[in-house]
Amino acid sequence: MAVRSPAGPWVPRRRRARGPVPANARLLPRAHAWRESPIVDERRQSGGGVVTLPAPIRWRDGRLWLLDQRRLPDEVFYEEQLNARDVARAIRDLHVRGAPAIGVAAAYAMAMAWRNGDDLVQTAGELRLARPTAVNLEWAVDRLLHAASRGADLMEEARAVHDEDRAMCEAIGRHGAELIKPGSNLLTHCNAGALAVSHLGTATAPMYVAHEAGVRFHVYVDETRPVLQGSRLTSWELARAGIDHTLICDSVAAHLMAEDAVDLVIVGADRVTANGDTVNKIGTRALAIVAQYHGVPFYVACPSSTVDSTTATGADVAIEERPVAEVTEGIPAVLGVKVRNPAFDVTPAELVTAYVTEHGVVKNIGDG
Repeated sequence: MAVRSPAGPWVPRRRRARGPVPANARLLPRAHAWRESPIVDERRQSGGGVVTLPAPIRWRDGRLWLLDQRRLPDEVFYEEQLNARDVARAIRDLHVRGAPAIGVAAAYAMAMAWRNGDDLVQTAGELRLARPTAVNLEWAVDRLLHAASRGADLMEEARAVHDEDRAMCEAIGRHGAELIKPGSNLLTHCNAGALAVSHLGTATAPMYVAHEAGVRFHVYVDETRPVLQGSRLTSWELARAGIDHTLICDSVAAHLMAEDAVDLVIVGADRVTANGDTVNKIGTRALAIVAQYHGVPFYVACPSSTVDSTTATGADVAIEERPVAEVTEGIPAVLGVKVRNPAFDVTPAELVTAYVTEHGVVKNIGDG
């Protein structure tokens, strides 16, 4: 069993970051965990420096390590996942998050179940229930089941899923970078960065590629209540990459657009339905509505694995409800107050300017 945080609902710790992560690493005795790990992807900037981007998933020597994103930005801490059940729990508890990263983790979970001789159908069911809204999870599980049915090596298949995810992020970055002009101001929501996938991210991939090409721009980062993926994760990533950015409360975005301070909005997606509706972190829909009102282009960056062609519209997607503690613990709140905490919302296709996929920037998701 993987080493985990104490039982009970997890809430974000609101503490200051401790600065750059040291390059040294050490294996904790009997803990199956790495602290201050150098497990990162390296990307070279145009100026010759090296940008270190966090790798949320690491498969090395037949062992799966996941970066515990709940500890960020205070601590970089990798935990080994010993079986598929550990991975399902890690997905459910936000140890690993982001639709593409969840898909890659689920692929390795299926491969470990296959290697251990576990029931693959039962394992697939447990994984699907971990985060039902993220379509990449279901896509990866189904792909591994299909591979098993034809007698394929599931370890090789899982590695292929991982490699393909990296390649798609690179392509999204190249296509999306063309949207970023020198001196422009971008706005992003939640974390669709390197922590949410296996490489450059989706919404942040164009930022990294443009930055490496020497384009100078600025990013407004929504803090993204209640779990603070923007302030804890996206800001941390951009700081490591040396990208100029400003953290804002979610409610500030409309004010900035009214002041003509935002040139474009770019977000990721947990699921895009056949008609182009986008299921993403709660608050995305409000951003899209405000962006359209103020004439600000609104882009959704996602790989083709996030497109769910079997679901007609966003109205057909079950929206996950997260624990009350995420909203009420750690801040002043009336004891026993009623809470709604949906993890996602649906942005109608008509509010999306275009989709940035590995195939290009397309107006209709069916073209990508």
